[in-house]
Amino acid sequence: MKSLKVIGFLVVFIFLAATSPGCAEDKATPREVIQKVREAAAFLNAQGETGLLELAAADSRWVWKNSYVWVVKCGEMKDVAHPVNPKLAGRNFAGLKDTKGRFFMVRMCEIAGRVNGGWVEYWWPKVGDKDPSRKVAFILQVPDSPYQVAASIYDDEVTIDELNQMVK
Repeated sequence: MKSLKVIGFLVVFIFLAATSPGCAEDKATPREVIQKVREAAAFLNAQGETGLLELAAADSRWVWKNSYVWVVKCGEMKDVAHPVNPKLAGRNFAGLKDTKGRFFMVRMCEIAGRVNGGWVEYWWPKVGDKDPSRKVAFILQVPDSPYQVAASIYDDEVTIDELNQMVK
């Protein structure tokens, strides 16, 4: 019985340590987001449709730290591959608004058409929170493909202009 309490304490301690805001190594950086999205775009370009299966897998290399890459098809305004919430795949996002009433996915699709992609800001609650937080997503067109890949992070500090300077 005593050993179960110790194990329970250790599990809670490890969880709190791993999810603590002070654990910077567990938070994806904007540069990592750009790198992962670019890698995913190149991967999907090379693999074609079969690459969608790996991008949709929760245990793939496209899920890291506190972020993940997902795939959309802006021409149809739908989510195609989502490793964290597979139920989103196939859903139309044209009417999806952030907590400030902005159609952020429509804006993401506009930005994806830029040569180097770009960043979009939106307000979304973190898992378990009721209040929205600032979230920024980087999105990029997959060459010679109807797909776009994106990843996002919660970040209150870096401006969209600063983020887009990283892309150049």
